[in-house]
Amino acid sequence: MNDSYLATTQDVYAEAAATPDAALCCTTSPVWALPGLDVPECMLEMNYGCGTTVHPSDLRAEDTVLYVGVGGGMEALQFAWFTRRPGAVIAVDPVARMREKAHENFAIARATNDWFTEDMVDVRHGDALALPIEDGTITVAAQNCLFNIFKDDDRDVALAEIYRVLAPGGRLVLSDPVAPHPLPQHLLDDEVLRARCMTPPTLERYLDDLVRAGFGTLEVRRKSPYRLLDKRRYTLDDHILLDSIEVVAHKVPVPDDGPCIFTGCTAIYNGTDAQFDDGAGHVLLREVPLAVCDKTAAALAALQHPDLFITPRTWHYAGNGCC
Repeated sequence: MNDSYLATTQDVYAEAAATPDAALCCTTSPVWALPGLDVPECMLEMNYGCGTTVHPSDLRAEDTVLYVGVGGGMEALQFAWFTRRPGAVIAVDPVARMREKAHENFAIARATNDWFTEDMVDVRHGDALALPIEDGTITVAAQNCLFNIFKDDDRDVALAEIYRVLAPGGRLVLSDPVAPHPLPQHLLDDEVLRARCMTPPTLERYLDDLVRAGFGTLEVRRKSPYRLLDKRRYTLDDHILLDSIEVVAHKVPVPDDGPCIFTGCTAIYNGTDAQFDDGAGHVLLREVPLAVCDKTAAALAALQHPDLFITPRTWHYAGNGCC
């Protein structure tokens, strides 16, 4: 990491490791209340994320999890709750003080979590642009409020690295802020603002980047307000509301007709028959909502069937939909 903005980022997080910074990020998702899991206060104070990457319905004991940017270790501890075996969670971080602090926090967690041993989390030196992980060995990769910091070319490298280490069918779970439109250049050029997750890309750009990296199915699990960029403080024509997103990207081939992107659209059939079959693999039971990807929603809407109702995007998706 020899680019100046990346060096600035490391400096910001080294300071945050030494002295917890409550204003560094603004987590908008609560910590999961899992049976027998006690998250130490020291981890909560260092929860430098903007959402959660822990989705219990997706996680299995046999998973091997990569967490990029260990922070205070909170989400790595949560992943370890599911896997519970030595080395099943690998946490990578380039900041030595952050790795040291994570080790200290894991020792504290050991005292109040009788199921946890510190060897369950393998903390390694490394960064997102050159992961110290073998190809195809990870089933779940996660990052929270990190990839938004990267400039476009570096984010492409980071996503390519994640794709490389994921096994076929593996998942990248991410939480990051996004902007409603491209931000002014004077904000993008501010290295401290970038390090503090205040100059993110747009959601559309982020999703496009994931598809170009090779992820064929994307699920927008959540989108909610993150931070407001005040026009007076940041020299803007108007306020800019940043959102926090939670996305699951699946390492499956991109279909010939384009990626399957779920953003909360639902199809409902309310005709007289018991079900509706569109002939393309989608069967809708009468009056029962079916979550569909954007591509399918558009195809069903194009039928202009009088008994089909397609809801707009909600930007919240719980899974188990139909492509």
